[in-house]
Amino acid sequence: MKPKENNFAYIDGANLHKGIKSLGWKLDYRVFRRWLEQKYNIEEAYLFIGLVPKHKDLYTFLQKCGYILVYKEVTYDGDGKVKGNCDADLALNVYLSMLQGKLAIRGLPAPRASRQAGQKEKAPGTDESAQGSLS
Repeated sequence: MKPKENNFAYIDGANLHKGIKSLGWKLDYRVFRRWLEQKYNIEEAYLFIGLVPKHKDLYTFLQKCGYILVYKEVTYDGDGKVKGNCDADLALNVYLSMLQGKLAIRGLPAPRASRQAGQKEKAPGTDESAQGSLS
C-alpha cells in the first residue's frame, strides 16, 4: 500500500481570483478545497491574501472551507486599487517550510540546515566506519 503523501498548497489568492475572473468563471472555494484534497492529497492549503478589513466575512468563509489564510498588508496604486503583492511572502513561506523540514519539493535535495559549523560533509553512499586517513 502506497503511504499517504503530506502535500501542501501555497496559493496566491489575488492571482487565483484574477485568473478565474478573466475566464468569466466563478470559483466555488469550498469545492475547490475538497478537489485539492481528493485529487492531490493536500493536507494544508495556504491562501495568501491581502488584508482588507471590509472583507472580514470572506476571510471567515475561506477559513471555514479549510484554507489557512496568510494575510499581507495591502497598499493602493495610483487609481486607488488594492495591491497585496503576496508573491514574495508566498515564496519565503515555502522556503522556510523546507528549512524547517515540513516539506520537500520533488526533485530537490533536502536542505542541510542541521550541519554544524566546521563539520565535514560525508560523501554520498559512505559510512563513517569505512572512512580512513591517508596520512
